[in-house]
Amino acid sequence: MASRANASEFVRLVVDEGSFRPLPGMRTETDDPAYAAELEAAREKTGLDESVLTGTTTLDGRKVVLVAGEFGFLGGSIGHVASDLVLQAVEHATEHRLPLLAAPCSGGTRMQEGTAAFVQMVKIGQAVQAHRHSGLLYLVHLRHPTTGGVLASWGSLGHATTAQPGALIGFLGPRAQEAITGQRIPDGVQRAENLQARGIIDAVVPDEEVRAVWARLLAATGTPRVGSVRVPREASELAEAADAWESVQATRDDARPGLIDLAHWQCADMVWFSGTGDGQVDPAMKVGVACLAGIPCVLVGHDRSVGDETPVGPAGLRLARRGFRLADELGLPVVSIIDTPGAALTQEAEELALAGEIARTLGWLADLSVPTVSVILGQGGGGAALAMLPADRVLCAGNGWLAPLPPEGASAIVHRSADQAPEMSRRQRLGANDLLSDGIIDEVVAEPDFPSGDGGELFCAAIGEAIAHHLQELLELDKDSRLAMRRERFRQIGR
Repeated sequence: MASRANASEFVRLVVDEGSFRPLPGMRTETDDPAYAAELEAAREKTGLDESVLTGTTTLDGRKVVLVAGEFGFLGGSIGHVASDLVLQAVEHATEHRLPLLAAPCSGGTRMQEGTAAFVQMVKIGQAVQAHRHSGLLYLVHLRHPTTGGVLASWGSLGHATTAQPGALIGFLGPRAQEAITGQRIPDGVQRAENLQARGIIDAVVPDEEVRAVWARLLAATGTPRVGSVRVPREASELAEAADAWESVQATRDDARPGLIDLAHWQCADMVWFSGTGDGQVDPAMKVGVACLAGIPCVLVGHDRSVGDETPVGPAGLRLARRGFRLADELGLPVVSIIDTPGAALTQEAEELALAGEIARTLGWLADLSVPTVSVILGQGGGGAALAMLPADRVLCAGNGWLAPLPPEGASAIVHRSADQAPEMSRRQRLGANDLLSDGIIDEVVAEPDFPSGDGGELFCAAIGEAIAHHLQELLELDKDSRLAMRRERFRQIGR
């Protein structure tokens, strides 16, 4: 069972020392003597007037608004006054354009106030959505326990969500569920670790480490800081193009750097998300926020480290769209990394609308209002690659490639055998220089030798430099011009 720090203790753990300033307080008044006695006992026990502690503060020098639940006050239950306190905090954050941080700890709706308390969750949810739609960050740390209407409203609306180890997190607590249904929910189902494994929350984080995680997220989603980087080399300076089949084989080398390596070497304040947020995970896709060359961005891409045996499935594409939605809400540029042999070719993928998910992901990326850069880092197989392609700028590593199918698949269709894969790879013009000549990409990024020596680091440095250069150029363009150029570039391909 998770330990339970009270609200004041949690606040001291996460904010800058001496920076917390409470927002105006409110007290619940009632004519019910029994309820009044409960309220008075809760005040004496906790030193708080209500079940939430709200205030402005700073975290790592960044001004934020914080809401922390107090379970010792009537089980952290939310009545109409507590909901007004939460609402006040949310709207203060929105009005003053500040990130909102929430650490609920609650059994849900206050039963003493009945239905009127229950429907208070609507106004909180509305306010949180308005905050997000204003382009402002909302982070949630779920503490033990968080259940009921709190979880089903403002506890589940974070851009990123963490939870306390061992925390009970569920729609309805086990005691109430058993009383209503006559059945007990299996042990472990409503624990933070299970929810993280299922892609419902992003990480299990001890209270003592929340400050560091929130600090990284605040930094990675902050105002872009445009720094100076070297201009990438022009295509004319590159070495002679590699043979297409040799490029395909090179991208299948297990030692080849991938998305995780790029993030390690080129990104600061990197924070990865765990899943879609609605119970789906896909190890072949990664989404996170980071600063690349001082530019906060959302990183979305294929993770080659899981191996070719784990292609991208429908859940991976939904996870990618979570990243796109996050970027659009917070006004952050997107960097999409293409490095996949293709999409999952299974009955399950078909029945979960794989083709539709590819179409929706492609459409989302093509329609994003923020600057976008796509990078063909290695393999670019089929629809799973195409879904990540339609950006303002498209870059390709020297051995990267893009094709409707891996060459073996194309050979099987044309020749009824995979034996002609090398020749098909050349006929399809899938290599980097062919993609450049055909107007599909904007730049070929030369590759150093690897895996020997520090080739992986040099490779990632070259890719990171090119991404930063193009992001800088895109951030200087006005939105309408940039979107018009994006639409036109793909209309011109093949003409």
